[in-house]
Amino acid sequence: MEIYRICLAKYAGELVASGNPGRWNLRGQLVIYAAGSRALACLENVVHRSGEGLNSLFKVVRIDVPDALSVEELTLDQMPPEWQLPRHYARCQPLGAAWYQRQTAAVLRVPSSIIAHEHNYVLNTRHPDFAQIRIAGWEDFEFDPRIKQDEP
Repeated sequence: MEIYRICLAKYAGELVASGNPGRWNLRGQLVIYAAGSRALACLENVVHRSGEGLNSLFKVVRIDVPDALSVEELTLDQMPPEWQLPRHYARCQPLGAAWYQRQTAAVLRVPSSIIAHEHNYVLNTRHPDFAQIRIAGWEDFEFDPRIKQDEP
């Protein structure tokens, strides 16, 4: 399976986690977020960055997850009420944190909060199987200037 991450070009050379909290992890849990498509990876950046931040040099990182690797999934019926709202990260974090602590799979498939029926992937960099996940390649990426364009 190939998944995608759009990041600043200077960070595209390796798969490194910051430990910052996100929708599916608590502070100190070393995970990497990726998307099931380039388009979803683009939208994730758009909603999480200011318009000015989209003018930097970016790369699409193509990440190869071997088909033999176990992938755990959180489905919509497991989601708490209003889970997709940005102010409700605290409702989702325990689900991802529990997966991280169980160490049952290096990859967690989660529903996208932006696009229904699309998925994001959370990679546990501390799981033994993470060593099998590789960067398949890179592509230059520029955000279309119409995205988050300042109003005249």
